[in-house]
Amino acid sequence: MEFKDYFSKQSDIYIKSRPGYPNKLFQYLASLTTEHNLAWDCATGNGQAAIPLAKYFKKVMATDASAQQINNAILHENVKYAVALADKSGLDTGTVDLVTIASALHWMDFDAFYTEVNRVLKPDGVFAAWAYYKSYINSAIDPIVKYLVKDILGEYWPPERQYITNYYNTIPFPFKQVEAPTFKISLVANLDFLFGYFYSWSSTQQYIKLNGKDPVELIKQQLEDAWGDPSETKEIIWDVILKIGRKE
Repeated sequence: MEFKDYFSKQSDIYIKSRPGYPNKLFQYLASLTTEHNLAWDCATGNGQAAIPLAKYFKKVMATDASAQQINNAILHENVKYAVALADKSGLDTGTVDLVTIASALHWMDFDAFYTEVNRVLKPDGVFAAWAYYKSYINSAIDPIVKYLVKDILGEYWPPERQYITNYYNTIPFPFKQVEAPTFKISLVANLDFLFGYFYSWSSTQQYIKLNGKDPVELIKQQLEDAWGDPSETKEIIWDVILKIGRKE
């Protein structure tokens, strides 16, 4: 499988400037499996999904093709990290209760990855993929962020991002789909976090690489004016895109 590495370069920014996922999501996923012995979190990044999974599963295998991401991962006694491609997990056949992949399914070679998922899952095991999209703060800030995303960075996003903008409705999914509730991500953060979030994007890094200029500077003053006191915190909300299926 080809590894599309859009985040290793900014892995230190990624761990500080990406939101976590709601605990209710992991609680719900755990409720779908009859056993809770082993979960595999593929493309784990810094372990943002692996760590909360460890609350519900005896062991979590967390893999990522990026050594830089694994080196920045959050340690936990029930989580074992490994550098591995998504189609070569190293897990035994038919041993995994739940496979998760957070904010990364759209980067995969679907056939190769799904073959591996089906191999490692137990009969009736569960596969869950999710991502988050858009951010909502307030009516003054949201249009500025939208301008950065669409007008400044529009042509610099990888083509796979269209799966997210389509809310995973067009992504291949060869599992018996489970109808899931709706989840949101909510985070209270300051302006520095928001700027860090922008710099963690693959499109921002691609813009800098190709143009030798910082695209965030183009909206920085306007955003600072709209935010007000930079030390003041505000709630940021994202939509969670979620697809869940069972092995047939």
